[in-house]
Amino acid sequence: MKKSLSLFLSLFLFSLSFAETVKLKDGTFISGSILSQTEYTINMTTPYGPVVLNQRDVEAVLPDKHRIYLKGGTQIIGVILDLDEFNMTLQTDEGVVNIDMPQIVSIEVYDYDQGNAAQKLAEENQARQVALVAAAAAAQQVTLSTATAAASPVVLPPTVTAAAAGTTAGGAVQAQGGLTFDADIDRVFDVQKAEVVNGQVQTVQEISAAEIRAQRAAQQLNDEQAFLNSGRGASAAQTEESIAKTAEAARSGKLEEIRTAEAKRAQRPKDSATDKYFAISVGAQANDLKLDNTERAGFANSDSYDVGGTGVRAEAAFLWRIKNSNLWLGPSLAFSNIPNSSFYDLDPAIEEANQSAIDDGREEPYPAGSDRNVHTSGQVIDILVKANYYFNPDDLFSIYVTASGGYRMLSLNYRGVITSETISSDGFLGSAGLGVETHFDDLMLGLEVQEFFTPYSSELKDSSSANLVVSAKFSWKF
Repeated sequence: MKKSLSLFLSLFLFSLSFAETVKLKDGTFISGSILSQTEYTINMTTPYGPVVLNQRDVEAVLPDKHRIYLKGGTQIIGVILDLDEFNMTLQTDEGVVNIDMPQIVSIEVYDYDQGNAAQKLAEENQARQVALVAAAAAAQQVTLSTATAAASPVVLPPTVTAAAAGTTAGGAVQAQGGLTFDADIDRVFDVQKAEVVNGQVQTVQEISAAEIRAQRAAQQLNDEQAFLNSGRGASAAQTEESIAKTAEAARSGKLEEIRTAEAKRAQRPKDSATDKYFAISVGAQANDLKLDNTERAGFANSDSYDVGGTGVRAEAAFLWRIKNSNLWLGPSLAFSNIPNSSFYDLDPAIEEANQSAIDDGREEPYPAGSDRNVHTSGQVIDILVKANYYFNPDDLFSIYVTASGGYRMLSLNYRGVITSETISSDGFLGSAGLGVETHFDDLMLGLEVQEFFTPYSSELKDSSSANLVVSAKFSWKF
């Protein structure tokens, strides 16, 4: 127990020593402690003194690796993930390994430079061995060529043939003694490229931790995602893309946040499982209405009067899905008001009535202080066929385009001092717009902007044919 505790303390102190290794583009390895990093330089202390490296010359900042010597003479190389007095968790090229502390004899920092030199030496020895075997085979072939033509050809042993080729059956370089070396040194030494996040270069500890999170998430998702995607009919490429996105999310530290959002999204009813849609909209409608009053007595020389304004609009729509697509179609009914407006009544009958009363000795019906204005207000009824097309119906925020066509009935109440009547203007209309909806369980809240186009007639013929409608929506799909 004392030995394990002593080893744990030494390993703990050992893990606190910040020994990093930087690999340069020319293949050189520099070990030491990184003091600071900028966009352009890396400042290090090494056994030979301080060093300033140009970021352009740096290929990668390698993760801090250790060589663990176990009882029985075996060795494991990897990155220490966790450590206590009973257990060590190590990230190796083959995955995460748990090691009991009593099995550990000693630990040392893995020397990348020494490993690189060993790699080069093994490759040089292999090249010399291949050259010698090839020369021997060539000499033997020359000797055989002097023999009689009737002699049977000599077949070289498979081991010699493989050695002459310089590779094993799997395509890897075979060194003397049976050791296999991959030609890609980055894979041999598990090189981790330095990453820049939000303009800041991450330290080697941050890079290692992020990469481990990504590897764990991708490894965990491999089997799960393959099983789920097979049930959805997803291709292998889509599965690989999903795994890559999960690994990237883990690398950025946002995996849990994304998974929480995905879980909420999974709880929402799928759009494809619904085929009916009911919506209630409440908003504002801009009415640019101009009244041509020149046909009335007293207004022959007057300009058009503004009798419009922004009114309140309420709409109800019931739509059906068209053949399992993202297109919805159905009827819609909308009501909106035309706000009150007024202008001075120029009808000469007002003065005539007053003068007649004076002549008869009666009180004036329309004295100077009385209200002599014309008052207008009204309402608009739209009967429509409406269509919505959703681009991303299953997302938290669904964007869609909307269009409608139908018939508009407008009634303007004209209340003069003497004359009162209703002015009507009916006609066909069309609209186009854009909307967005977000889900709250079964309820959807949204915002819709539409532009309506309709010509007006009779005394409202000078009015603008376009009017804008902005509405808040409450809708359900079922």
